Amino acid sequence: MGDIYGFSGPAGDPGGGAAAQRRRRRIVAWVVGLVLVVLGALGGGIYYLLGPGADKMLAESESEKPKWAGGITPGWMSEQVGLKVPGQATDRRAAYRITSRFDIGIFAFTLPRAEADAYLKPLHPKGSVWIRNFHPSKDDSRQTASFEHLGFPEPETLVKGLLKSSLCPGDTKDPNGVGLKRCVDLYAHRYSGERTRIYVRSYFEPGISPLPVAPTGA
Repeated sequence: MGDIYGFSGPAGDPGGGAAAQRRRRRIVAWVVGLVLVVLGALGGGIYYLLGPGADKMLAESESEKPKWAGGITPGWMSEQVGLKVPGQATDRRAAYRITSRFDIGIFAFTLPRAEADAYLKPLHPKGSVWIRNFHPSKDDSRQTASFEHLGFPEPETLVKGLLKSSLCPGDTKDPNGVGLKRCVDLYAHRYSGERTRIYVRSYFEPGISPLPVAPTGA
């Protein structure tokens, strides 16, 4: 009597050996094919990362690094912001930095203290006040365009003699600021009894065109 749990293949092929072998060969072939596909994909990815893909990723990474534009002058920066610089101002310096999120323009200049006060006072809207900087800090996103690049101390790090404020288009009717094109941060540092250094910082949508000279360096 046959075993009800047994299996009998065709005559001459006990246990269905030939059919089982064919199934095993198909399974092995399928697994080998899958492995080859996976290895091919991995190889292509490795080639991309180590070959042209690496160059592309490096180029993209380099393009996202902040860069200082060359050829920036105080006059050009003043025109972009729309804030006039007094003709008698000395030690004028400016820079423009391109970042992956936004661009930042900075410029600074120095005036005798009395002339600086006369320049700044009418710029501000009625009722606005200057704020003293009591808490020096360098942990600020604005440091992506540091005035230290111009050779000046960073205004946020100064406490003694520093006043800060801001100004936006339409805030003033003073001739020096009536043409203001964008909001600016203003700092006035009375670094001596006779001299005041004025700092100006403003933000731009990426891609001012044309810049005076192509960006150089990070």
